[in-house]
Amino acid sequence: MTVWIIFILCIILFLALDLGIFNRKAHVISTKEATMWTIIWVSMSLIFSGVIYWLYYSGNVDNIDNLTPRGATLKYITGYLIELSLSVDNIFVIAVIFNSFKIPRKYQHRVLFWGILGAIVFRALMILFGVVLIKKFFFTTYIFGAFLLYTAAKMLIKKDSEYHPKNSFVYRVLRRIMPVTTKMEGQSFFIQIRHIKAATPLFIALVIIEFTDILFALDSVPAILAITSDPFLVFSSNIFAILGLRSMYFFLANMLAKFEYLKYSLVVILSFVGVKLILSHHYDFPEWLSLSVIATSLAGGILISLSKKNSTSDDSPLEFQVDDSEE
Repeated sequence: MTVWIIFILCIILFLALDLGIFNRKAHVISTKEATMWTIIWVSMSLIFSGVIYWLYYSGNVDNIDNLTPRGATLKYITGYLIELSLSVDNIFVIAVIFNSFKIPRKYQHRVLFWGILGAIVFRALMILFGVVLIKKFFFTTYIFGAFLLYTAAKMLIKKDSEYHPKNSFVYRVLRRIMPVTTKMEGQSFFIQIRHIKAATPLFIALVIIEFTDILFALDSVPAILAITSDPFLVFSSNIFAILGLRSMYFFLANMLAKFEYLKYSLVVILSFVGVKLILSHHYDFPEWLSLSVIATSLAGGILISLSKKNSTSDDSPLEFQVDDSEE
């Protein structure tokens, strides 16, 4: 329990420093700044694998699955890579949401900050629920595995379609239950219009992003549970992937079209972890195999995408341009 408390306090400290010091003043996140923070978060996530090794070597964490320090470290890194790779689709949807509601770039970080804070809470609850189900009911692994295979097949055959946040169920419900305005006053989520408090586009974008993350978590949580059901490994790898999502968004949002074949990498990863879950009671996949499949799939999707892009001159990156002037 002590390890959990220290870990959560560290996360709170990181978030407080982020909003209170590094991003105290709203500003446009430059590519250089986004690259720096992406490197920092990825480096911290990988360095934490050394902490994982020490925790499981020293016995300072509840080792409910009797993992070796090396095994726990490999499971953490594998889980982190899965969560990071599945975040790519989430980044694309976030970019569309910001563009649809014309959120100025200098306020996007604030929306993502509170969005990720909510995502941490929702992921923690879903992870706890998923771990309990797997521990209590062995057949849950078959359900999760089949769901991941279904998701992979759907991703493979589904044609790319444009996402329209303003046509979503969440947006329609929000407009029914509260006043909504297109006007913005700085980075406020609500503004006073005469005698009515109305939600600004910042708040609407935040709520839709939260619900979108819940939908993505339906894939990512079962996927990482295929690697391990150890609560601390699942939670820590999830949290580090989520914390790095903001900087990755600003780093990748305008380059996603360059990685069009990354979708097939996700299909391979989801299919593999789905099969792994279904066979978990009959065959124990070695950790090096899981890590190799995931890393190779990601590298292959990126390399093929880049090589295809270099060989075609008529394609251009997908750009999400938002007017920085306030309405």
